[in-house]
Amino acid sequence: MLSRVADSLYWMSRYLERAEHTARLIDVDLQLRLEQSEDDGSGRWLRLLQALQVTPASSGRVDATTLTQLVTLDRSNPSSILSCISAARENLRHVREQCSSEMWEQLNRLYLQMNTTPPGEAWLLHSHLFFRAVQEGAHLFQGITDSTMGHGEGWHYIQLGRYVERTDALAKLIGTHFSRLPSPLDQAVESEEHLEWVGLLKSCAAFEAYCKAYTAELRPLRVAEFLLLNKEFPHSVRFSVDQVHGALRAIGELTERKAEQPVRLAGRLRATLSFSQIDEIMASGANAYVDGIRRQCAQAHAAIRQIYFDYSVESALAP
Repeated sequence: MLSRVADSLYWMSRYLERAEHTARLIDVDLQLRLEQSEDDGSGRWLRLLQALQVTPASSGRVDATTLTQLVTLDRSNPSSILSCISAARENLRHVREQCSSEMWEQLNRLYLQMNTTPPGEAWLLHSHLFFRAVQEGAHLFQGITDSTMGHGEGWHYIQLGRYVERTDALAKLIGTHFSRLPSPLDQAVESEEHLEWVGLLKSCAAFEAYCKAYTAELRPLRVAEFLLLNKEFPHSVRFSVDQVHGALRAIGELTERKAEQPVRLAGRLRATLSFSQIDEIMASGANAYVDGIRRQCAQAHAAIRQIYFDYSVESALAP
């Protein structure tokens, strides 16, 4: 597969995953604000800015309306939902011959739906429908991709992009939230903190899955274990890293490019998560642990780019 094709599929998947992640975070926080006073919810908006790595306007004003506008329909923000979906569509447009007609139609439909959203504050009255449309549109695209595209090299690049993006986004979100851990960690959270932990789980699409695994009693230690180390839940860090490692191994078997470095980096991260104990992680500091995950994820991404996307002609022709 040509490097430009692999690059487009990889980034198309990353952008779509980023849009879906942002839509879920904003939707959850807007819903939680209905159950909290303005003062109680103000700190969460600052953490949300940090989790989404968004720089507020120079005026420094941070509230529900300005932040929501910035991360949804603001074309000047390259990580806004509209910008991400536009970038995903543009990447897929360049390689339409590699995808099915159904994939292109679904992503184009989602793009047109987002572009017809009226600017200004009027749409905020129906923002929940907007964010649900983004999430369901991204999920539908993933299902169509799995059902209508051959599971060859191109499909594995799409999987790789999705889970590299998910690993980094989850680690950043978890680290932002765990910077303010209560003590002790193995006791149920108090009523004033309960909504914050519900919000974290829902932001990872994990609330119901957590309740089935541990009951509805929210203990920070259990939440950390579930979101970081659960090997079966699709929005845990460990599951995402397992998928990255699996995609890299599959690509290595399907291409002539040597892939030892990215597979080794992903394998090292996978081993770290597989053998970690949550008590040890929390004792040494959750922030340091997730920062290490993000650092290793960035190293894997750099190796993927160097090996598969941005290599020289000489290295490709070398025996």
